[in-house]
Amino acid sequence: QVQLVESGGGLVQTGGSLRLSCAASGRTFTSYAMGWFRQAPGKEREFVAAINWSGGSTYYVDSVKGRFTISRDNAKNTMYLQMISLKPEDTAVYYCAAGSDGFWVTKAIYYWGQGTQVTVSS
Repeated sequence: QVQLVESGGGLVQTGGSLRLSCAASGRTFTSYAMGWFRQAPGKEREFVAAINWSGGSTYYVDSVKGRFTISRDNAKNTMYLQMISLKPEDTAVYYCAAGSDGFWVTKAIYYWGQGTQVTVSS
């Protein structure tokens, strides 16, 4: 069992920055690829970014490429999402996820966090 706890959300102006963190419990953090999803009001949850178990490979949805950076610190059982040049359309609840390698394609997600709100004001 893995528990995921997000933090770092908040209110920021357009063009601002935020850094989200996802702390994982348990000793099997490196067994999972990790990622971020987001869900805006009235919309479906969408994939944002993912990172493989070692941190050597990363993947992003086109709308955040060049603005968001995903990383992980396996020694700290923590994953991060650095977000810069934020836009109002980035406003959503951001969820941390853990799954098998390639889950951004296969949807094989095993664990979800509870979510953290990110609001970008115009």
